[in-house]
Amino acid sequence: MLVATLALAVSGCQGGAGTKPPGGRATPVPGSHVLAVKIDNVGPARPQTGLDKADIVYVEQVESGLSRILALYSSHVPPVVGPVRSARETDLELLRQFDRPTLAFSGAQTKLLPVIKAAPLNALPPDEAPAAYFRSRDRAAPHNLYLRPERALHDTPGANAAGYAGLSFGPPPPGGKPTAAYTVRYPAARFGFTWSAGRQQWLLTMDGTPFRTASGEQLGAATVILQYVTVRPSSFHDRWGNNSPYTETVGSGAALVLRNGTAYEADWRRDTAESGTAFTTPDGGRMPFAPGQIWIVYEAR
Repeated sequence: MLVATLALAVSGCQGGAGTKPPGGRATPVPGSHVLAVKIDNVGPARPQTGLDKADIVYVEQVESGLSRILALYSSHVPPVVGPVRSARETDLELLRQFDRPTLAFSGAQTKLLPVIKAAPLNALPPDEAPAAYFRSRDRAAPHNLYLRPERALHDTPGANAAGYAGLSFGPPPPGGKPTAAYTVRYPAARFGFTWSAGRQQWLLTMDGTPFRTASGEQLGAATVILQYVTVRPSSFHDRWGNNSPYTETVGSGAALVLRNGTAYEADWRRDTAESGTAFTTPDGGRMPFAPGQIWIVYEAR
């Protein structure tokens, strides 16, 4: 039923926010080469739609130890992405390395909204582009808001978003430790990555069950980066008074890179908010990634 609803929405047959804007699609924002979408990741939000088409998938910790996803699109943009949820302060610093991207999000805490407005990105909540969003009848709010990227304010050129952050693809470096599986635990979320030689991907599980796409296929990533960062309290809270964690993505630290069934020790460095994030091997060389989707999971050190 969800698939049928999404197809109906893409065709423009759904009323309300699904009505085509006067003159057709919105005019793309020049220079907005990356579309970032904040995606829900609690149980009622799964399976997500369009997540398998992202160039980079970031995973960050939010209130109450839960996780949320920031998916970046440039080389491939699906017709529907979602469910879309609210932005966090962490997203603003993280996205500065992508040269003024468009950020699609459902909203934000009242005190954070002016900070988002002042950030060097193209903010695209539903009230700025109502024709770019619709609500599915298959799910209860707030887990039913979806984005139509073709109506969003972006101008993706078909280049991989990884290039804007300085990430590169190539053959695996020497060394590494053969690894069949790896688990990342947040206080209230658990991600599993298991190597599949047949698919040449790390197959994902979420809280112990297969992490699937809307079509039923298990999600897989060519490269998984476990980036060890400082996660500290921010000055923002949710409506229930829970503090919103802030993930520091400028600085340096250790990382673990999973690719081709092998785990590689690595280091990361990002000197300024405008800089890309450099991942290097222990001897200082550039760490190459396997061609395909990259998952970057922030772990508290």
